[in-house]
Amino acid sequence: MTNRRQFLQAIAVTSSLSLAGCGWRLADVKASANNSGNNDRLDIYTWTQYADQKLLQTFSTQTGMKVLVDVYDSNEVMLAKLLAGGGGTYSLIYPSDYMVQKMVDKNLLIEINHDRLIGLDNLFAEFQNPSYDSHNRYSIPFNWGTTGLIYNSEVLKNAPEDWDYLWQNQAILNKRMTLLNDVREVMGAVLRMLGYSYNSRNEKEVKQAYEKLTEIKPAIAAFDTDAWQNQILAGDLLLAMCYSADAIRVSKENPKLKYVIPRSGSSLWTDTIVIPKTAPNLPGAYAWINFILQPEVAAMISQRMSVSIPNSAGFEQLPKKIKNNVNLFPPISLLEKCERLAPLGDFEEVYERYWTQLTSS
Repeated sequence: MTNRRQFLQAIAVTSSLSLAGCGWRLADVKASANNSGNNDRLDIYTWTQYADQKLLQTFSTQTGMKVLVDVYDSNEVMLAKLLAGGGGTYSLIYPSDYMVQKMVDKNLLIEINHDRLIGLDNLFAEFQNPSYDSHNRYSIPFNWGTTGLIYNSEVLKNAPEDWDYLWQNQAILNKRMTLLNDVREVMGAVLRMLGYSYNSRNEKEVKQAYEKLTEIKPAIAAFDTDAWQNQILAGDLLLAMCYSADAIRVSKENPKLKYVIPRSGSSLWTDTIVIPKTAPNLPGAYAWINFILQPEVAAMISQRMSVSIPNSAGFEQLPKKIKNNVNLFPPISLLEKCERLAPLGDFEEVYERYWTQLTSS
């Protein structure tokens, strides 16, 4: 079986990755920040789990800029706020991969000037020209991961191996399991279980996934992206569909909680950093991206937030225990079965229609 190391070798940058070559200089960041008007404040709109105070304070100490953070729990909530005109104060936003193209199509993002970046070549090769944003024209990858299942191994003696576990064990899981509050993730997982693509454009297939979900709907405690964490730690839940980064953090608090990537495949996601066209502090935005691209900062992010990082130089600074964590850096045999969510244009209305029927019934 191809292991995690082989996967990383497969996507690694072939050139030297010496830390001395990353070229990040604090003076450059300060100069960039100070050579423009009122740029002592940087507003960021990001996911709840990325508002790490130590990271923010480190940046503020190094640059003198005050960082203010607003958070959201879904890409759709974020996009709706921007389209309603509520994002004018933000200089940086953290959309997931599939959302980047949507934001580009809606003319919300500036094209990133790579000449103002230091350390972009520290990224693994796979992340230097990602499928969702050719050559990172509008986004810089922040972290990546998978979607899967976390379960209480003390109660559920047989580990889930695939999505069909939810149907096979509906009785014991009744009102003690949650699914993500995300139409594409939930519908996509069932589509994958049925042998279809996460990005199916076939309404018959989507309807089949919907009908499959109606079978277990009475047993689902909630469609939830964040609240499950406290509930599963308290013992109220036995299983939750979740993102790998959240699962790893929760399992640190209770090692009896285990994470699995379903064998039929799951979603492979990347959360990114983009600059909106309305950004009031452009120098600060570039300063933040350059800060994130530092290998030592990337390594700190991985350890503090329990996330997989796209920064190869940062990866080399991680402790061996983290490098060998297959939940953070899965084997290629599993990753090959995963798919990225792709924008589906007008067909997304089909997903939304069935999702509304499912969640409102």
